[in-house]
Amino acid sequence: MTQTIISLLSILMGIIGANIFGEIFKKYSLGIVGNTIAGVFGSIFFIKSFGRLGFDPNSIIDTGEINIILLTVNVLLSLIGGGIAVVIANKIKYKMNKNETVNNEH
Repeated sequence: MTQTIISLLSILMGIIGANIFGEIFKKYSLGIVGNTIAGVFGSIFFIKSFGRLGFDPNSIIDTGEINIILLTVNVLLSLIGGGIAVVIANKIKYKMNKNETVNNEH
């Protein structure tokens, strides 16, 4: 596994996490496309932000072998990042629609 494959796996896990979260919590769902986009950005943001703690793709294969524990943390963080991104994107969408409604009344 190279760093690129690990990064793509992280993004895929973010997409899966976002879509599972959207399916479980319909209130926050943005549809399949919206959840997928949120999952991509959430996964990337979380791995870039928290990967400095030692579970980024470079650290996972630093010794020449795959560190399964770091890979597991990376995957779980991507899943969580995708779900959190759906919530944040939904709140942004709600705020924008709320502001648009107020602006149209004036």
